[in-house]
Amino acid sequence: MRQFEKVSYMNAEDIVIPQRQTLDSAGYDLSAYERVVIEPKTIQLVPTGLKVQLEKDEVLLVYPRSSLGIKKGLMMSNGVGVIDRDYYNNENNEGHIMVPLYNFKDEPVVVEKFERIAQGLFQTFLKTSNDHPVSQTRQGGFGSSS
Repeated sequence: MRQFEKVSYMNAEDIVIPQRQTLDSAGYDLSAYERVVIEPKTIQLVPTGLKVQLEKDEVLLVYPRSSLGIKKGLMMSNGVGVIDRDYYNNENNEGHIMVPLYNFKDEPVVVEKFERIAQGLFQTFLKTSNDHPVSQTRQGGFGSSS
């Protein structure tokens, strides 16, 4: 099954399930769960209130919306977010998708509640023919596989 879901520990009524905006759009727009102020030259995790269930050999790639840098002076601090299948329902944060935004302006920038900030693309991935089986399981939430 491949689907976005609301994380259980947040107010489910205020969470926007991502949608594609046009018939041929590849990405699902991710919105901010709450209003966030990002101070100059700092990184702030912006919560979405979402988690994602993925099929085997799938990943959700999270990219900034194309207007984020031009209109807001923000960029994703990690360039592209990689949401692995085993991030879903992890013990640490239930698989909550958070978008790390960096403010490269000299003044604070506000991300409003429900503002679309990123887009997620589902993608299958391949493994090398000499890939070794890994038995380690995820032991945490955001950034835990580093």
